[in-house]
Amino acid sequence: MKLLQEGNPLIRAAVRAGMSEPTARKYARSGQMPSEVKGAPRTWRTRPDPYAEVWPEIEGWLKLDGGLEAKTIWGALAERHPGRFTPGQLRTLQRRVHEWRAQCGPPKEVFFPQVHRPGEMGQSDFTDMGELAVTIAGEPFPHLLYHFVLTYSNWEAAMICPSESFESLSAGLQGALWKLGAVPEVHRTDNLSAATHELVETRGRDFTKRYQRLLDHYRMRGSRNFPGNAHENGDVESANGHLKNALDQRLRLRGLRDFPSREAYAAFVEQCVAARNTTRGERLAEERTALCPLPERALPSYRELRARVTRNSIIRIGKYRYMVPSRLIGRVLSVRLHADIVELEYRGAQVAVLERLIGADRGRIDYRHIIHSLVRKPGAFRRYAFREALFPTLEFRRAYDALLADDDARADLEYVRILHLAATDGERAVEAVLGALRAEGALPQYELVRERVRGPRTAAGVPDVRIPPPDLSCYDRLLGSYAQQSEVAP
Repeated sequence: MKLLQEGNPLIRAAVRAGMSEPTARKYARSGQMPSEVKGAPRTWRTRPDPYAEVWPEIEGWLKLDGGLEAKTIWGALAERHPGRFTPGQLRTLQRRVHEWRAQCGPPKEVFFPQVHRPGEMGQSDFTDMGELAVTIAGEPFPHLLYHFVLTYSNWEAAMICPSESFESLSAGLQGALWKLGAVPEVHRTDNLSAATHELVETRGRDFTKRYQRLLDHYRMRGSRNFPGNAHENGDVESANGHLKNALDQRLRLRGLRDFPSREAYAAFVEQCVAARNTTRGERLAEERTALCPLPERALPSYRELRARVTRNSIIRIGKYRYMVPSRLIGRVLSVRLHADIVELEYRGAQVAVLERLIGADRGRIDYRHIIHSLVRKPGAFRRYAFREALFPTLEFRRAYDALLADDDARADLEYVRILHLAATDGERAVEAVLGALRAEGALPQYELVRERVRGPRTAAGVPDVRIPPPDLSCYDRLLGSYAQQSEVAP
């Protein structure tokens, strides 16, 4: 219209406006803009409603269960009325069901925005990070993220952890508070088993003694959701998704989801969290004026236990079994149970640091601690309760199966000796030899494996020991002196 007012020909104005000449002529005659000539919404149907006759039946289903989807209803109608409805009519049914729910459907859940005061509350939650597909040195790294958020400023902190244990909660919460340098009035969680337990008499839930001691130490009040209402922890629940998305974007920008070590990945997460906190400085400064001071010291984030090493060279911690060096059999060890590791001490000296077991993995058996005994008792291998743990890799299992197929009676002895060789000369070297022998079609007998690993025995390597014949004259002299003493005896 502006081009026409400037004196341009109709066809030129139409081309420059990106429309056809007839359309431009229509607007020029009416003198109105396209938005002004748009008619009112259509309220009449252009074709018969295919569901008019069966709608009472459909409405009955919807009233019975408002969660039924239109696709499910269409499938049921197609079964009851063969050939009457076509897949192209599904969209019509979806529109009608959508309109019915808006007019007659059940009420939906309402979310209520909350007013937060500075320094009032911090919220904690654990979130699964499996969807990020992070690997450590090429191996899958299943893990959780402990996440802490201040509800007023949205300042956050995060820590990698293997499970939702109390040790993870304690380490994550204390790490966040000391990084923040202050304490909120209230700490809120959902009904974590690490923080709450079920009350037998009332069927409710209350805080555990350990969690309550942690709250008391930092002079915080505890708060928790009603069971089944995770949205009551809404700030941190929402922040979980935003943080995971931020990490995913940084991983995409990085172009690689593999990290050389857990520490490198932890530094990556910390860098992402710190970048997100840079936009919250103003509200955080306002909130700091209302936060409470920290106590003089932090509480230990580990649990102390004592465990006796059984004659199987195993200690039991809760429902999990850990194998330790056999020299500790019969000793009572001090145990420090951290979120991700288990520290073992004997009389103040650290004897082992083990990765903490979680989930269905109930035992960790290290053949290096028992192979020196097993090689002397090879008959114990066949029915050993933890025999499957004595196959370090698939190559070792294939070697044992090959030995079984060749000579069932000697298979255990041959394999145990191979396992002893792996403990003394290196598991990777033995595994490589076993793989090479399998590729050659050769039987992985101990002597052949030992020769490949250590090299053939040479005569030069055997010491030449020469033992001179014994001098027996000393015995004659002794006998002679004894005879002389016998002759002069009274």
